[in-house]
Amino acid sequence: MTEHYVGFDKATFEAFKGVDRTGPIHMLNLIKLKDQATYDDGRSATGAEAYAAYSRETGSILERVGGRIVWRGAMEIMLIGPKDEHWDLCFIAEYPSVQAFIDMIYDPEYRRAMIHRQAGVLTSRLVRTEPLGGGDTFG
Repeated sequence: MTEHYVGFDKATFEAFKGVDRTGPIHMLNLIKLKDQATYDDGRSATGAEAYAAYSRETGSILERVGGRIVWRGAMEIMLIGPKDEHWDLCFIAEYPSVQAFIDMIYDPEYRRAMIHRQAGVLTSRLVRTEPLGGGDTFG
C-alpha cells in the first residue's frame, strides 16, 4: 500500500451527501493500523490502542444517532486483490439515514475523538452502500 487514506475531502463529502436516496446506509470500513500511533502531542500508543480509544469514545455517539455495527470480520487472506493489502479491522456500520452519519461527523464529542483515529490509522477505505438484503444469487 503506497497511498494512505485517513479522511475524506470536501468535494467527496458533498458528493456523498448528494446521493438522492432515503433510508438506511451501510458503510463498509476497512482499516489498516499503524504499528505506532502518531499523536501531535507526543503521547505513546500503538495504532491498535489509539483506534480502541476512538472506538470507546465514539460508541455512544454511534448509538445516539441510531447507528450500529451490523457485521464484523477478521481478514484471513486476500484471495482476489492486491496481495500486499491486509486489513486489521473489517466491519459494516449501519446508519438509519445519511443525515444520521452527517450528524455523527459534526458532533463535537465525535470530532474530539477523531484525534485517536487519525493517530492510529495508516490507511483505510470507507464505502457507502445501499443495503439490499439477502438473496439466492450474487448479482
